[in-house]
Amino acid sequence: MKKAFLSILLILCVLTASAQDTLRDKSKVKRNVRIVLGTEAALYAASMTGLYFAWYADYPQSSFHFYNDNGEWMLMDKGGHLATAYIVGNYGYQLLRGAGLDEKRSIFYGGTLGFIFLSTVEVFDGFSKGWGFSWGDIAANTLGTGLFIGQQLLWHEQRILVKYSFHTTEFSKYRPDLLGENFIQQTIKDYNGITIWASLNIKSLLLKKESKFPAWLNIALGCGATGMTGAFENVLEYNGKPIPQYERKQQFYCSLDIDFTRIPTNNKFLKYTFKVLNIFKLPFPAIEYNTGGEWIWHWMFF
Repeated sequence: MKKAFLSILLILCVLTASAQDTLRDKSKVKRNVRIVLGTEAALYAASMTGLYFAWYADYPQSSFHFYNDNGEWMLMDKGGHLATAYIVGNYGYQLLRGAGLDEKRSIFYGGTLGFIFLSTVEVFDGFSKGWGFSWGDIAANTLGTGLFIGQQLLWHEQRILVKYSFHTTEFSKYRPDLLGENFIQQTIKDYNGITIWASLNIKSLLLKKESKFPAWLNIALGCGATGMTGAFENVLEYNGKPIPQYERKQQFYCSLDIDFTRIPTNNKFLKYTFKVLNIFKLPFPAIEYNTGGEWIWHWMFF
């Protein structure tokens, strides 16, 4: 998941900007769709080539093999796969709809974009001696893609959003090689600080359309983990220095959130900004329960 994350972020930025351009000329649907599909193909080739030479080329290669990493990071890396597949699929769909392609083909052509990108990374892992092809990662990719496609087919909207949030932790200072040497690295490497959220739209799921309840207000259910200084288990020392021993815990959260795409606006810049912001869970008060049996109230949690 870490290896693909930066290339995926670049792809999202380009896709979002491209979607705004195609909306300006809907009368030329076929041309726009060809441009979109060509852009996606070029991004796919460029990002996968760049990822291979930036990450894999300097590592020993092997014959294709499998690797069971389902016990790593208390499943938080699987949450990352699910969220990335969902978010990229959502953007792929929006881009094709903006180009004028019909709903059904946009759902299947765009909605599978994240699965295609992440599964290619998985094949790279399969030929790398240091990793391996993970069926757990593929399952998470499938769940993220299925969550987007299923909702779009059933409701023609996303009533349950998958979102990401991050807060810094004390653990990265003990394993900077593994958990990140600076803030940017930590946002994709320190699973202790990453939370994956299911942001449920209250009005569309529970209330009648004519209700005056705010359409943009969501309730968010999050999953995180803490106390991890190693992937499968904690280590006793790093570079000859002892590391404090922490209890590894899974964390579950309940909080509020905002679906920015449900805030009415005719401003194109705001629409673009809202689409980007909708990837992230906003800071709100939250209640936590963890596998250590603790209930914790957070006045503000991100």
